[in-house]
Amino acid sequence: MKLSTKGRYGLRALIDLAQYSSGGPVSTASISARQDISERYLEQLMSMMKKAGLVKSIRGAGGGYVLAKDMCEISVGDVLRALEGSLEPVDCAGLEPEGMCSASDSCVAKYVWQRINESINRTVDEIRLDQLVDQSRRQCGEKSDREELL
Repeated sequence: MKLSTKGRYGLRALIDLAQYSSGGPVSTASISARQDISERYLEQLMSMMKKAGLVKSIRGAGGGYVLAKDMCEISVGDVLRALEGSLEPVDCAGLEPEGMCSASDSCVAKYVWQRINESINRTVDEIRLDQLVDQSRRQCGEKSDREELL
């Protein structure tokens, strides 16, 4: 499974939004500058995340985006599915209730695909936005401590 720039950039943008939205809405221009993502592309990603109920847009002077839910309620899986669609690397008709796979009854490989699909989904659903924000703050803190020593 390989994620596109939509998933990678969108997750970075949402982490940035979570880090900087405590003071109010965050503009796409500021996210774009910090994350080095085209503002035009970022608007497309934010629109997709808005449709998925992950962010809200605030219009007017001082407007921008805010999280639509608490950070601890948003998983990496939510973000990636909003931007990428299904995360399952293998489409197997034998796993679908109405699947039209002629080999489904005798195919044992479908259990491998099922386990891989479940593992990916479980992993991305266990990682929450608040955990990533905490991790980012720790890394930035470590960098500044190291820079002071130099």
